[in-house]
Amino acid sequence: MVERKSLGFSPPDRSEMRARVAASVARGLSNTELAEQKASFVYGNAPVRSGITKESARYAIANTRLVTTE
Repeated sequence: MVERKSLGFSPPDRSEMRARVAASVARGLSNTELAEQKASFVYGNAPVRSGITKESARYAIANTRLVTTE
């Protein structure tokens, strides 16, 4: 394996960013934030000419239920 060479400088101090990420992970997501994340995922992965809007993605997330059969 090839040995990596140093870029000649130290990486910047990111302790503040690490602390903010840790605090965010500890807090977790609310149901509202999770629903918005899901809607963003659906909207962002929809084909360009699909006609899906951000609002229709929110509606689909709010009104779609998984049903299990036993």
